[in-house]
Amino acid sequence: MTINEIDLHDGDELWSIDEVAAVVRVPVATLRYWRHLGQGPTGFRVGRCVRYWKSEVMSWLHQQAQAGARDIHNHPRLP
Repeated sequence: MTINEIDLHDGDELWSIDEVAAVVRVPVATLRYWRHLGQGPTGFRVGRCVRYWKSEVMSWLHQQAQAGARDIHNHPRLP
């Protein structure tokens, strides 16, 4: 980890997988599966626990919303 990466998360919160699941509104098992596939918000291990930076979870949610909006606009409605 570089100094810039530390500065990036200065004042940020670390969330547990349970907290992320509650915010994203998916089961913990789904987050674990996404992590296995390399999808979903980026998490990392601290000992035996997986942690997520709040800012990165919120950024990922924003990206999902933007991608969903693009998909809606790119696909015309069926009659």
